[in-house]
Amino acid sequence: EELNNFKNRNDFVNLLKKKLPKKKFEKIISKSDYNNLIIQLQSDLVNLQNWVKKNNKRLCVIFEGRDAAGKGGAIKRFVEHLNPRYSRVVALSEPSEKEKGQWYFQRYLRKMPNAGEIVFFDRSWYNRAIVEPVMGFCSKKDYNIFMSHVNEFENIIINNGIILLKFYFSVSKETQAKRFDEIKNSQLKKWKFTEVDGKAQKLWEKYSTYKDKMFKKTNTLIAPWNIISADKKMSARINAIKLILNNIPYDSKTLIHSEKIDF
Repeated sequence: EELNNFKNRNDFVNLLKKKLPKKKFEKIISKSDYNNLIIQLQSDLVNLQNWVKKNNKRLCVIFEGRDAAGKGGAIKRFVEHLNPRYSRVVALSEPSEKEKGQWYFQRYLRKMPNAGEIVFFDRSWYNRAIVEPVMGFCSKKDYNIFMSHVNEFENIIINNGIILLKFYFSVSKETQAKRFDEIKNSQLKKWKFTEVDGKAQKLWEKYSTYKDKMFKKTNTLIAPWNIISADKKMSARINAIKLILNNIPYDSKTLIHSEKIDF
């Protein structure tokens, strides 16, 4: 009977506020605000994609961060309403024996965007900057060669017309541990937990050391890092989308994207 009496959103919100505990009410309102905002932002992403296609631009967006930082979930919200003919998600597996004998960047070059296309990398060539040396998957020589070449590689692709955006999702040790527990206890997500994930907490400081080295070397004027605070997934997704919209001069902007959001 009470639900039948409300006439607009404000009436409904006031009803919820009276009926629900404060913490639960605030959680529902935050989720509602998030849903409303992300739909508007995703609409702008469609406008951005149309601009990329119309102008034969090539947009490459890479997502880096510790395990369980929320990179995959953020990418899902980016591509949810995009035309799949002109957008791709790239998540490369372990290199084959053939690929191990090639120039390190070669397999990533093959996945670069074509004219009119957006490509999202769920992890990228920066595996060699952090994960591989921490886990012993590459030699010290391989690491040093990568670090001496990566800026030049990015300069080459940018100077050849590719728009490159680099996102790093930053998550706290406590949040990572909590998310690992959730993943391991989920029937739908437990497959995501890998041997590398199992060592992430013990190797936290080592990861941090290599992360700092990466930022110091590769946060350049032509290809800077955009650091996203990722302890709150909804805020991270919103702020990441806002950053890409702010960095691309596409047509028909419908929102002002400058302020960061905290849900």
